[in-house]
Amino acid sequence: MPAAIDTDTAQRLRVAFGRLARLLRATDASGAAAELTPTRVVVLLNAVRNGPIRLAEIAEQEGLNPTLLSRTLAHLLDAGLVVRTADAADRRSAWIDATEAGRELAEEIRKHRTRALREALSGLADDDQGALERALPALEQLAERLAQGRS
Repeated sequence: MPAAIDTDTAQRLRVAFGRLARLLRATDASGAAAELTPTRVVVLLNAVRNGPIRLAEIAEQEGLNPTLLSRTLAHLLDAGLVVRTADAADRRSAWIDATEAGRELAEEIRKHRTRALREALSGLADDDQGALERALPALEQLAERLAQGRS
């Protein structure tokens, strides 16, 4: 049985993941999503990945309050990146889905972030690149466990 991870290691991982996420989001500012805030990008990517999706689900998944989500959605609607439809079964509820333009922008964001990550990885030693590749299954499992803990 593997040894338990100590608090220091867990903190270092949290800091590293947070920094990586912030730096990858920052690449959007010089790319196709330069006009979108990080929150708008998150909502758009969620709509592309999960749409059509209820607004309440996006709020829950992304930890957004209804007021912020409403403002974010208004901008994405005005930009033609998502469409909103009323729920036929529950008029108090609404669905959003990405438009073709939204899907194209999301693909550009993903490509831009992937390119930035690939360039950074190429500067690492071969052994470090291999260690990260070998760690991927464990990191994917960790992400899944954290996601399950939120639901």
